[in-house]
Amino acid sequence: MSGMKKGPFLNRELSWLSFNRRVLEEAQDRTVPLLDRLKFLSITGSNLDEFYMVRVGGLLQLERGGVLSEDPAGLSPRQQLEAISREVRRLVRQWERCRVEIEQGLAKAGIVRLNPALARDEQRHHFLRVFERELFPVLSPHAVRSFRQFPLLPGLATGLAVRLGDPERPVRRDRYAVVVIPRALPALIAAPEEGSGYAYALTEDVVKAFIGRLFPGEQVGECRAFRITRNADLSVREDKAGDLLERMRDVLAERAWSGCVRLQVESGCSSLLERMLRKALQVGERETFRMEPPLDLHSFWGLATMPGYEALREPVWAPVLPPVFRRGPSVFALLDRQDILLVHPYDSFDPVQRLVEEAADDPDVLAIKQILYRTSRESPIVAALARAAGKGKHVTAVVELKARFDEARNIEWARRLEQAGVQVVYGVKGLKTHAKVCLVVRREAVGLRRYLHFGTGNYNEITARLYSDVSYLTSREIFGRDASRFFNAVTGWSRRLPYEKVAVAPDGLRRRLMELIEAETVNARRGEEAAITVKVNSLSDPDIILALDRAARAGVRVRLNVRGVCCLKPTRAGGGIEVVRLVDRYLEHARILRFHHGGKPLLFISSADWMTRNLDRRIELLVPIEDAACRERLDEALEIYFRDRCKLRRLEPDGEWRRVEAGEGEKRLRAQAALYEQARALAKEEKARGAEGVFEPERPEAGLP
Repeated sequence: MSGMKKGPFLNRELSWLSFNRRVLEEAQDRTVPLLDRLKFLSITGSNLDEFYMVRVGGLLQLERGGVLSEDPAGLSPRQQLEAISREVRRLVRQWERCRVEIEQGLAKAGIVRLNPALARDEQRHHFLRVFERELFPVLSPHAVRSFRQFPLLPGLATGLAVRLGDPERPVRRDRYAVVVIPRALPALIAAPEEGSGYAYALTEDVVKAFIGRLFPGEQVGECRAFRITRNADLSVREDKAGDLLERMRDVLAERAWSGCVRLQVESGCSSLLERMLRKALQVGERETFRMEPPLDLHSFWGLATMPGYEALREPVWAPVLPPVFRRGPSVFALLDRQDILLVHPYDSFDPVQRLVEEAADDPDVLAIKQILYRTSRESPIVAALARAAGKGKHVTAVVELKARFDEARNIEWARRLEQAGVQVVYGVKGLKTHAKVCLVVRREAVGLRRYLHFGTGNYNEITARLYSDVSYLTSREIFGRDASRFFNAVTGWSRRLPYEKVAVAPDGLRRRLMELIEAETVNARRGEEAAITVKVNSLSDPDIILALDRAARAGVRVRLNVRGVCCLKPTRAGGGIEVVRLVDRYLEHARILRFHHGGKPLLFISSADWMTRNLDRRIELLVPIEDAACRERLDEALEIYFRDRCKLRRLEPDGEWRRVEAGEGEKRLRAQAALYEQARALAKEEKARGAEGVFEPERPEAGLP
């Protein structure tokens, strides 16, 4: 891998691209069912869209501003952009080969992509009817009279560039037009197919097949698809923002029309037409990519997730509801007796949702305080908060308006909650509120009691079935005091009092992590056993990386499971650093930390990745897990992540990721399947033990792996 400098650092952008290449490997894996392969291919496309919008957009701004400073891996903005371009071109070639292979496999299974221009007569007539009835009334051709009059197209829009005029005529007589395919239109159009098969065409291919009908009396010399990506690396200047809600709306508008950072053009596009597009959009050769349609790989998502064809997908793993939540007592009564740790999506997210819903309807609940970073479109948790406020409870919701690409939804929820009587706080000035915590205050015979949920994932019941996260439910008073101090600091002018158990960014989380790493380093230097085992999504903070490197050189065994960006180059010095990555059917999202601590391990869950922005510019939580049963479950889950021998990759000192194979006599374990089996086994054990003499009939579990 290029971009390696002497020292423990790898380039952030190239590390991210290696993650997206790893996702593509799942699409290339012939042991993965075809529609799941198509889903992974779609994900790589949407991932790369966001990468260009956020990371490349920022680098282009630095390059155009003449910034020459190097990143920790020793690359200037221009060198990074050139390396990114080379790697993305390699990725595009792999995409296209993979897409062709998947489409060929799907065709054999009866799912066929058609070219409307070459389809059977009845299918072509069907596409023509769809064009005339559903597409033609919506489409608006734009004449391009000069580069300065090129239409202002929204980001991620697919368009058709049209050259009008006879190809035999002189170039000077050619004229150009652009037809935008509105994103409100479906990406795919179904066609009649005999038998039980499914035939479809890309919407842009249907429009291309009948493009002449948009230009009566003209001769279409060329028509090619193109797609633009705009810079979304825009943020609010909060010192000048005035009304934050209004300023966020301005940012969303600016993002839709900001500078173009990538141009995708259909293969076969003439150099004449491509030059017109590049000049009009002010895009260089380095940011221009030729590829076969669809240019938007995410357009395959609807096909990959359509109902039916279950034989072309992995079996569903139905989330397990722990039996203690099936037997009737309220969440409050349950948490009075025990702490509960859930590993999602293997354990159901319902208990978390139930905590908020019961709190909304319980007459003894006085207050609910909650962080909302990302929620679903029809969130039952948001609905419960609004219902609670309507019943006279004091409800506070910290809604983070700056949650990238969810800003519009969060603005909508904020307004709805305010109208329902919820006290809405729009995050904290200068910081992004990324912590995951809910606090419920209830009046009981012994006085006020606080019930809590801490998590690594968002309060989103949809993504809770797709992301791997951890939830911790407790009524321990010491955590309740910390949670109250936390909310007072976030929502008011309260002086930040010291916390008893949790660590909070940006005040103390970085310091706590450095203390924990240093303590292991000191123990190793004394000749004692020392180890650090961590699972995070990203690792890029230079200070943390240097501290881990020092720890390894002192003899600490450092094991890191980093799903995405990892800027730490592993070593074999001393105790050594092992870095692995797991990509499978669920998106790994949990942050779990374990420090050996002289043989009395310290276990934590956290909302924070080990990135500078999380530790210094976000409000995050680090929560210790001290309950014995919860610690045992969390510890087992953490170890399973490192024992995977199906999907795991190891980062080598040369910067390349290589498959971790099972050794002789070693079980070929698949971590996510093992975690699901663990959840089912624990549920069965609990059923077998029974509860308070209550017997429950055994029922078959759905969706066995």
